[in-house]
Amino acid sequence: MAATSRTPSVSAPGAPPAPGLRERKKLRTRIAIRRATYRLISEQGYDATTIEQIAEASEVSPSTVFRYFATKEDIVLTDAYDPAMEAELRNRPAGEPPLESLRFIMTEALTAFLASEDEELRQRTRLMVEVPAIRARMTETMSDTAKVLAQALADRSGRNPDDLEVRVLIAAVLGALREVTLYWGEHGQEGDLIAMIHQALDRLEGGLTL
Repeated sequence: MAATSRTPSVSAPGAPPAPGLRERKKLRTRIAIRRATYRLISEQGYDATTIEQIAEASEVSPSTVFRYFATKEDIVLTDAYDPAMEAELRNRPAGEPPLESLRFIMTEALTAFLASEDEELRQRTRLMVEVPAIRARMTETMSDTAKVLAQALADRSGRNPDDLEVRVLIAAVLGALREVTLYWGEHGQEGDLIAMIHQALDRLEGGLTL
């Protein structure tokens, strides 16, 4: 439970500082906007859902919605997992093969997402399949994720984040994640998504042959 404003938050030794009141309020606002968006889309469809409706449903102004999310597509796609994946990647054993480190952090993040926000993930995946604008924006946001992970991987290995091999590895793993997610969505979300991601990464590790 979050501490009240009268009781200071206490973190375990070595843990990141607990978020302050301002950060918690911002997080609550982001969550309210996202939940309102998903509810409205479920009720009336993606195209019919406007920023003004989202703002009213989440009890904020349209300008506040845009302050948190640059586009309507970003409301659907944005989550809190990039910082967690970056931190986890930096904490992986130094001698662990990079592909194994990336496999671990991505499957851990997805497992957490499935455990806590399963229906949201399923709705997001349906929208990725059905709405071209979301699919296009997903490619753009993955580029941002790639830069974050490339920096963490480069720092850990002593290489430059712009190193071609670093960029290709990150792009290949994220591309596999994207295609598996789309495939899962296109086929009625049947099957074990985590197992399918492991299968795709096994193919990358073993060499891309058919």
